[in-house]
Amino acid sequence: MAEIKKTSIGGQALIEGVMMRGPDNTAMAVRLSDGTIDTECWENSKKAPFYKRVPFIRGVFNFIDSLVLGYKCLSKSAQKACDDEEEEPSKFEKFLSEKLGKNAVDVFTTIGAVIGVVFAILLFSVLPSTLVKLFEGVLSQRWMMTVAEGVLKIVILIVYLWAVSLMPDMKRVFEYHGAEHKTIACYEAGEELCAENIRKYSRFHPRCGTSFLLIVMIISIILFSMISWDNIFIRIALKIIMLPIVMGVSYEILKLAGRYQNIFTKILSAPGLWLQRLSTREPDDSQIEVAIASMKPVIPEDSQRDIW
Repeated sequence: MAEIKKTSIGGQALIEGVMMRGPDNTAMAVRLSDGTIDTECWENSKKAPFYKRVPFIRGVFNFIDSLVLGYKCLSKSAQKACDDEEEEPSKFEKFLSEKLGKNAVDVFTTIGAVIGVVFAILLFSVLPSTLVKLFEGVLSQRWMMTVAEGVLKIVILIVYLWAVSLMPDMKRVFEYHGAEHKTIACYEAGEELCAENIRKYSRFHPRCGTSFLLIVMIISIILFSMISWDNIFIRIALKIIMLPIVMGVSYEILKLAGRYQNIFTKILSAPGLWLQRLSTREPDDSQIEVAIASMKPVIPEDSQRDIW
């Protein structure tokens, strides 16, 4: 069945769950250890500030906002899914709990997010530049070094996703990722949200965050070609400074690819859709049920409210 709309509703796979974010509400559903589904829903901000609506600027702020929200939901889903597993907290965790009380969870979340960002910068910015610089004598032209650096980043991303997909727990997360995509596709097609209908839709979706990451890397190859290789430390610093520009441009390209259906947007979407073969897996009906539970609360009464 052909799509009747392209929705702005998007989501994220969690630990034994799915988070969906609509124009008015956000919801997360988690499969608990007793087999029941716990669903939590809350209202979004009534009106997005201007900097989240201005083209080429909104991409940076929306990305950061999504990153923070996603990490909080991921941490909360882990707590809910493992609520019956007794695990002795570390001395550091006990220390923070005693000193900070209820704020300890927020501190843990912030520390984890900072570590994740630092790790990403080291893996996808510092490491590729350093390795390519070692072969400066072989790659004599600046454009050759830039292309090699970009290709190396993409290879690292693919290998990283492949390695992570081998972990049993992450395999489950990728299955929930597939359930999220299939549920959104079913909703866009105007069909009733039930496992039987959702099952037949593709687990690949052009407006996925995985596609955004790949677009970021491709755009970075183009923009970073203007940065000199003379000093590796200055190059890395300038790359980090230019990241907001890269994210802003990439966000607009993703918006464009999601809005239209033509040969140009198909070419733009193709690499990201291919990469989703690693970041998504086919879900079972129980996982689809969780995706439905997170999807229904965020569907607006006005069908025009969530047009992409």
